[in-house]
Amino acid sequence: MNKNNFCIIMAGGIGSRFWPLCTPSNPKQFLDLLGSGLSMLQSTFQRFTHVCPRENIIIVTSQGMEAEVRHQLPGLLGYQVLEEPLRRNTAPCVAYAAAIISRLNPNANIIVSPSDHAIFGDTAFEKNISNAVSLADSHDWILTLGAQPVNPNTKYGYIQFAAPAATTATPDVHKVITFTEKPPVDMAVQFISSGEFLWNAGIFVWRLPVLRAAFETYLPSIASKFFDINFDTPRPLLDRIYASTEAISLDFGIMEKASNVYVMQAAFGWSDVETWDSLYNTAPKDEHGNVVVSGDALVYDTTNCVVHLPAHKRAVVQGLDNFIVTDSGDTLLICPRSNEEMLIKFSSDLELKFGSGR
Repeated sequence: MNKNNFCIIMAGGIGSRFWPLCTPSNPKQFLDLLGSGLSMLQSTFQRFTHVCPRENIIIVTSQGMEAEVRHQLPGLLGYQVLEEPLRRNTAPCVAYAAAIISRLNPNANIIVSPSDHAIFGDTAFEKNISNAVSLADSHDWILTLGAQPVNPNTKYGYIQFAAPAATTATPDVHKVITFTEKPPVDMAVQFISSGEFLWNAGIFVWRLPVLRAAFETYLPSIASKFFDINFDTPRPLLDRIYASTEAISLDFGIMEKASNVYVMQAAFGWSDVETWDSLYNTAPKDEHGNVVVSGDALVYDTTNCVVHLPAHKRAVVQGLDNFIVTDSGDTLLICPRSNEEMLIKFSSDLELKFGSGR
């Protein structure tokens, strides 16, 4: 295994669309949403240990979450968990971790990945990532991985790519033309029918010097603040750096502007599992189209539902179609899948009437 390979796992999200399972104190990346026996973070970490030395994986998380990261991933070294004082989107997160990696290995190849996406086909994933790292190691490219769209999803980002392969030796790698975030459904349909678009899987691969040059060119204010951060940077100084930093995504800040971005078409299955609906579309179903995750559930005359319960919970569900049934331990939610856009309102109303309860 190449000791120059490093991975930055971004674990600072809150997953508000998975309420009531997800709350600010118990965000999505720490939950076993798919019933695999591992949290999303644990699955992601395990996957990258086949590509990077374990000690080369850096997790960036939100303030107050370091203890949970270390609980779920015991044995991590001190520098492997970085707490952000404030949530500032993905660009500052990556700059912070890259600054630490630069102190460890100035020749690092860096993979950037979300902590809470679902990957199907670990062997294909490992092969794709290994090939991407090899390409990044020998080219001044920013490589991103794109998943083959299977429906006109309006909650995903899309990557348009050029028809010719990047090189004759890389038939699955193409130069990126444009990024489009969450298009309307008619546009998404056109994207898929054109055959020129992939879903943006949010995974990026680049050499450290290429990463740093991109920040210095496109996000110079972030580069000037973050690349002086060291292992012993005082916490008050880190707080001030974050307080004075703009909140901006890596996609908008760099990927949409850089001219050296290439996309590799993924051979593995992918879902960002962002909503209950995406969980439904991702997870295995019974003969009646139900997704039943965890708990002991009996379902009768029930179709196309998501039933997600704690391991100790028993439930009987009868006579429902296209519903979400979930129990977080102190909150039970039963609502039509078509109404999941109401979850933020439900959460707010419940807290106003009864308090947070957590």
